[in-house]
Parts: sequence; structure tokens; C-alpha cells
Amino acid sequence: MMTAEENTLLTSTGPGSACGTLLRRYWQPVALSEELKPGGAPLPVRILGEDLVLFRDDRGRPGLLGIHCCHRGADLSYGRVEDGGLRCIYHGWLYDVHGNCLDQPGEPEGGRQRASFRQPAYPCQERVGVVFAYMGGDEPPLLRNFEFLGAPADHVFVSKIYHECNYLQGNEGNIDPVHLSFLHRNLRESARDKARVVRGGDSSPNSLFGRDIAPAIEVELTEFGVRIYTTRQLQDDRQYLRVSYFVMPNLSAFPGQTGGDGYSINWHVPVDDTHHWKFVFVYSRSKPISREVALRDRSEMTADYRLIRSKANRYLQDRDSMRDQSFSGIGLNFQAQDLCVTEGEGPVQDRTQEHLVTSDKAIVAARKRILSGLRDVQDGGEAPSVRRVAASNRFPDLAVLSEVVPASISIREYTRKRAAETA
Repeated sequence: MMTAEENTLLTSTGPGSACGTLLRRYWQPVALSEELKPGGAPLPVRILGEDLVLFRDDRGRPGLLGIHCCHRGADLSYGRVEDGGLRCIYHGWLYDVHGNCLDQPGEPEGGRQRASFRQPAYPCQERVGVVFAYMGGDEPPLLRNFEFLGAPADHVFVSKIYHECNYLQGNEGNIDPVHLSFLHRNLRESARDKARVVRGGDSSPNSLFGRDIAPAIEVELTEFGVRIYTTRQLQDDRQYLRVSYFVMPNLSAFPGQTGGDGYSINWHVPVDDTHHWKFVFVYSRSKPISREVALRDRSEMTADYRLIRSKANRYLQDRDSMRDQSFSGIGLNFQAQDLCVTEGEGPVQDRTQEHLVTSDKAIVAARKRILSGLRDVQDGGEAPSVRRVAASNRFPDLAVLSEVVPASISIREYTRKRAAETA
């Protein structure tokens, strides 16, 4: 059982907290590029308990600054984007993306001492339609070069979803293989379900989740997190093998809509201790993602990235549909189903009250990895799997699998072989 002290360590993410310090040692998604249109308004954002403003300057560069002007504290999200930076509407002070004060127009000569003033600023970069920021304060490492972050733009679809709960319980839902046989199972398969045939088999993942509801689970520690092997036994000496990952410190990789031709990533970024954004990446390795898939994922979402199904409307659960359509009665959207259970655990889940069982071994392993990472950073060491040398900035052994394979094989050897094929 987790202690209250450990639970606080893992879930407190504000400035100065141990977990917040760990999370700040990695580049984190802070917004979608589509939210920062050229010539558009600055975007107020709250990340890791800090109030910030994100803007795109007149050269197209993203910048992330403290939201309160260092002069008199005005809100910079109302500022003017011009002259190479963001200008405060209160007294006209102008800041570039690095936080340098370029102009103080109300002062003689534009402010003779303006170079001595600096607005809090965090470095940014963009990949696959997402703005990433480094909030660590030290020399930024490389943005980890996961396969999906280097893919052509039309091979990755990205969105984000607001959650009214702590980041950790959101991410722990991703590494719980058993819940797929319950929360996400459709009792009546749609045409979309049937079309998603698992590699090596003739059935959909949804069908296979229902055939063996008590899968065997093994975990393996990796340099970047935890590898999770899940096997469901089938007839004819076959098994359904699913390989997914917890990736330090706040994301997970798993088979998604693209199945064996790619994978999905859920990246859980704290707004504060009781709210977070889930950035959802869908990656297809061999072909572009269809517009139909992209639009379908946005169909149950408002313009501000909230799901229509929410706690306020009890996630529009239809109890009649629980008889023969879906196990949960919460439509066919995995995101809404996940939202219901993770928000239902409370703003911050009290893990001292839970009762873990053998199928929770991946969750236990992930918590231990985070706690170990906290200690490494507190002792002055590098955060796990951080990359500072381009030659080593690769993750070829992050092989996400969803396949029907012979029951007699070694799943670990098979996974290594498949990783080599896709590297």
C-alpha cells in the first residue's frame, strides 16, 4: 500500500515540488500549433502550476513567458504581437521570445537600462503540430527523438483533452491492460471495430479483449520506463500479444487506431495538481492518417478541447446500451470512458485507500520508476532517459505491438525481433 507521503510526492507538481522538478527536466507539450495562428492573439496557459503566456512572434517563433509583465504586473496575454516580440498594453514594454526587454517606450531613449530587465521565459520548439517547452531552468537537453516526433506531418494526428484530475491517475489508466476487457469493450461490434484486424489474426482487438478477460501480464524495466507484455490465450495454440509502455515521466505508448502500423501516445501534462491536459498523438508508420479518423476523434469535443461527455452530464451514460452495446454505456469513445473513471477517482486519487492485485504490477513498476527518478534528481543526477547527445537520441527498442502469435514463442525474444524490424 502506498503511503500518504509517497502519494504526495508523486502527485504534487508545482514549482519547488520534487515531482514538479522532475517533470521540468523534460520537454513538455504546452499547446497545439493550431492554437497559435500567425498573427493571432497570445494564449494564456497554466502549466505545472505556473501562469504563462504563449505567443508566436512576427517571425513565426513560439515564445513562452511569465504572464505578468515584470514592470507593473499587467497580463501579457492582452499584449500586442509586433516589432519582434510581445508588447504590454499597459506601458508598451516589449519582450522577445527569450524574455529580453527590447523597448521601454515611456523611458528616455527607449530605456537606457532595458537590457537589465528580463521577463521569465522558457525555450520552445515545435514538432508535428505541437509546441514543446522546457521549464527546467538549466541547460535544456534534446527533445527526445521518439519515432512519432520525427514522422511526416500527415502521418501524425494530434489533439488534446482537458481533465479535471491529477496527471498521474490519467496516465496510470494507460498502463492497466485488464480494463480493456471491461471499460472499453463494445458488446456489439461496429463496422469500424471489425475492420481493425490484428496482425497475424482474423479478429479485432475489441473481440480479443473479450475472449480472455484475465490476461497474463509481465513487466520489464527499460532505460526509459517500463515495458508491459500482455498475453490473452486463444484457441489453436495461439495468443494475443500486446506490448505497451510507460515512458518516463508522464506519457505512455500503446497500440491505438493504427494498430501494428504505428501506435498512440498519451502525454499527461499537469495544469496544476487537480487538472491536466492529455495530449493525444496517433502515429501511422507507412501511410498518412485519413481525415476521417482525425475528424472522428474531434467529433465529441468542444472548440476549447473539452469533451462533450463530462461529469456535469454524467458522461451521457446510457444504461440501456449497457445490455448489448457497450460495457460502460458511455458511447464508443475511449476518451470519454477514460475521463469518467479517472475523474471519478477524485481530483487527486488517495492511493492509501486502494487495494492493488497481481494485474496492477505495471502500475506499481511505473510508480517505482518515478520515485527513483525523483531521488536521482534530488541527489543532483540527470533525469532518467534524458538525451544531450544527438547520436544517442534514439529509442529503437520502443516497439509497440498488437499481434496474434503462437503460444509457444518467447514473447520477449519476439518483441526484440520485431523492434529490430521496425528500427
